[in-house]
Amino acid sequence: MNKLRLPRLVALVAVAAVLGTIGFLAAGSVARSATGSKATVSLRKTKLGMILVNSQGRTLYLFAKDRSGVSACTSRCVQYWPPLVSQAKPTAGPGVKASLLGRTKRADGSMQVTYNKHPLYTFALDKQAGQTTGEGSSNFGAKWYAVSARGTAVVKAATTTTTTGGTTTTTPYPYP
Repeated sequence: MNKLRLPRLVALVAVAAVLGTIGFLAAGSVARSATGSKATVSLRKTKLGMILVNSQGRTLYLFAKDRSGVSACTSRCVQYWPPLVSQAKPTAGPGVKASLLGRTKRADGSMQVTYNKHPLYTFALDKQAGQTTGEGSSNFGAKWYAVSARGTAVVKAATTTTTTGGTTTTTPYPYP
């Protein structure tokens, strides 16, 4: 009886090994396609004006601490400010200059999308398309700003209201 069970057991183990290998290869293929997808950068009108967004309409930010196109956001920072990554050359949506799009290699080897040499990030607390809750926040050693079509920081100006002789004036500049 043992002689009959041993070949069946060997055959069963061999089948399980083959199925496990196929499953592993299929999972790796799915993971590669998810991380290897091509990013699209577009423009969207928000309360800050026209800003860059990803393919889901989520606001894209730059980090003032980044230098020379190299990301300074690593470790815990990426939990709150996920980088926009793309293994293929990113696509420019309407209003976005393709010549300003690029990629930079991150410390983990992934390729992060850049615009006007600024690495691009989303903000984990922006839960819906068009939200800009990360604008002007100071986290991980520097400020974060939404990105304009020119590839510069959108700095939300403070508004000041002054009343002089019965006339009220509102300006987008802080009062000296």
